[in-house]
Amino acid sequence: MSAEEELLALYTRLVLEANAKFNLTGAQNEAEFASHIADSLTVVPYIRGPYIDVGSGAGLPGIPVALASGVETTLLEATQKKAKFLTEALEALGLSARVIAARAEDAGRDPQWREQFQSATIRAVASAPAALELVAPFLAAGGLAILQRGAPEDGEGEALPAAATELACAVEGEVRIDADRRLVLIRKTGPTPDRFPRRAGIAQKRPLGG
Repeated sequence: MSAEEELLALYTRLVLEANAKFNLTGAQNEAEFASHIADSLTVVPYIRGPYIDVGSGAGLPGIPVALASGVETTLLEATQKKAKFLTEALEALGLSARVIAARAEDAGRDPQWREQFQSATIRAVASAPAALELVAPFLAAGGLAILQRGAPEDGEGEALPAAATELACAVEGEVRIDADRRLVLIRKTGPTPDRFPRRAGIAQKRPLGG
């Protein structure tokens, strides 16, 4: 077993132990969690540092990405229990990644984090335009948003490019992982307009591009 595989195995144990105390992941055993790790590693070819994982939860995909790529990594998680777990997991794994315990809508307006990253990931939230609104403010011009998505939503083909334009971004392409999973790649083309991100919950309730 390689050093990376050993660390991923340790990470799996940490998640499953914490999951017995509070809801961290739907995975109930090592085999189920292994599929989440494999899914996380699909984004690695598109990652450049500094990198931020928005809504990191149990650390997916951010921790596997940090282990596999070695890039400077930041994990953003609003739930305090999950943020505490991430901090403890990073220490146990010997990773120097940073944890921000805040909502994306708040951290995305903080000059310390706004437009400071070359790549960003976000897993499935309400819609692709909503996901992009949460992640785009963190990217510097030229940076890449990697949206981990399932099957395309109705109207996404029109709504997402329109939302991207409002957010000073452009849809660059899509990578099909399998029948149910895909990566949507979106390039930041300029500064995020000052009105984004909107206040908490609005991106999901009133997604751009509709």
